[in-house]
Amino acid sequence: MEIEIFDKWNELKKEIHDKNTDNIYFKESEIWWASIWKNIKSESFWKWESFRRPVLIFKKLSSDICIVIPLSSKNKTWTWFCDCDLQWIRRTALLYQIKMIHKNRFQRKIWELDELDFETIKKKLGKLLNF
Repeated sequence: MEIEIFDKWNELKKEIHDKNTDNIYFKESEIWWASIWKNIKSESFWKWESFRRPVLIFKKLSSDICIVIPLSSKNKTWTWFCDCDLQWIRRTALLYQIKMIHKNRFQRKIWELDELDFETIKKKLGKLLNF
């Protein structure tokens, strides 16, 4: 079973790599569905067949690359999590799983965080990383 999932991911990864993303524009504080591979142990991973999960764009590095924070629908409470509102639904930002991705992984924009939630996440991440 695991090999079949791996094979599906490899096929999708080829499509993602070759996808034309000229019409994708993103900015900080937006939340997008992004294709992310299944990770190991307690790392966040994909949902559904498109290997996707919602991610918060934390920092735009270029027109193609950004740093994202994966989001979870499960309520979690520790210093490396932070709650935020997404379309009237409470989500948890998984601060400890921050990662850089290319915009080719984006599928569609879901929402944009309000300024207060985004600032709260920035402060909590700064505290987690000691800056």
